[in-house]
Amino acid sequence: MKTKYLIGLFLFTFHLFFSQDLTGSWYGNLDVQGQKLPLVIHIKIEGNDLKSSFDSPLQGAKGIPIKTTSFENNELKFAAPDLGITFNGKLNNDKIEGTFAQSGLNLPLILTRNEKTVVMIRPQTPKPPFSYNSEDITFKNDTEGNLLAGTIATPKNLNKKSPILVMSTGSGAQDRNEEMFDHKPFLVISDDLAKKGIATLRLDDRGIGGSEKGKENATSADFATDINSAVNYLMKMGYKNIGLIGHSEGGMIAPVVANKNKNVKFLVLLAAPGIPIFDLVLDQNKKIAESTNLPQEAIDEVLAIKFKTFSYAQRYEGKDFKVDFTKYLEENYPKMRKQEREPFIAQMSSEWFRYFIKFNPDDYLSKVKIPVLAVNGSLDMQVSAKENLEGIKKSLTRAGNKRFEIVEFEDLNHLFQTAKTGSPAEYGQIEETFSSKVLNKMSSWILSLK
Repeated sequence: MKTKYLIGLFLFTFHLFFSQDLTGSWYGNLDVQGQKLPLVIHIKIEGNDLKSSFDSPLQGAKGIPIKTTSFENNELKFAAPDLGITFNGKLNNDKIEGTFAQSGLNLPLILTRNEKTVVMIRPQTPKPPFSYNSEDITFKNDTEGNLLAGTIATPKNLNKKSPILVMSTGSGAQDRNEEMFDHKPFLVISDDLAKKGIATLRLDDRGIGGSEKGKENATSADFATDINSAVNYLMKMGYKNIGLIGHSEGGMIAPVVANKNKNVKFLVLLAAPGIPIFDLVLDQNKKIAESTNLPQEAIDEVLAIKFKTFSYAQRYEGKDFKVDFTKYLEENYPKMRKQEREPFIAQMSSEWFRYFIKFNPDDYLSKVKIPVLAVNGSLDMQVSAKENLEGIKKSLTRAGNKRFEIVEFEDLNHLFQTAKTGSPAEYGQIEETFSSKVLNKMSSWILSLK
């Protein structure tokens, strides 16, 4: 009995010590070649073990798992071997001072409880109270039954014949604000439009926020049914003048929905694909690779691999892509390391990617006859402005559409931030969330529609 009591007391003090002194979030900045890289370390207790993860806000990465975490003699140690990361630090009063190491690079890192240490400056992010109505809503996908959650922002005294737009996010699972790098571009857009008399419905992607994940292996075609269901939901609510705003992949989805649902009256395409995705992805890889410090020989080698493997995926008509593609890589690229090969196979084998790589926007844009505003930034490395805007123009012209406008904005990147190079590495470093020039263009164009 006494032994049980002592063990219980030990476990109690163990939990008490960590819950008071170590668990929770710790904030710090790495100095990488003169540039601050914020890190947030999250520590918790599971059973008798410490578990941790970390965020890198500037890189848009959250919840990265740390494999091992220990705390002995006031020393915190953690390691993420897959990323080549280790940290050794000593707890001293209210801070942990130590060394963060990755791939041979050793950097001093001081962690504190002070959240302001890594506060990102985002001056455009709207803050309540708002001068318009904002209502959280839920509804179900008409065809697949998954629950979708979002927010309707409406100007006060809105006439339901006034414009309202469903917002469709870019690639990857994102919340209704399309949050990345602590930027919330869809919230910024929605706020600006509401102040100018234009309503919006922005949605959490599947499996994010309040939206259910839905079926496994969903593709862009499935995401299109979510947006289509949102249009139908607004129709049931009495809205008559419904448009779509699509960014990146969302701009690929918008014409798909417009072809299916005649209740869509106009489109706003933000950095939307206008050329076959196969060509777009190769161009994207080329531009981003060339923005790095990699030697040209290495870039050429990577691009050659991407071309051949993407071609394989595009042409594949077999029954088990993962098995066949694994065999293809082993036979053609035997020197590819396991840690490189396995995530590549996982990405290429996903239903989403295999649908994506075969997609041609012209199949849908060439049938769109409703008004379209298509905009992009001249520094976009992910969806190059010149080629894709020209592709959109050709497709809409082929559709016989005479009510479209194409605009390329100078010095803006894929997120419509004023940028220096357009590299994705800049996204988190830029304080601007979304260019006011583009906001003004969107609102004036929408309000000009009759």
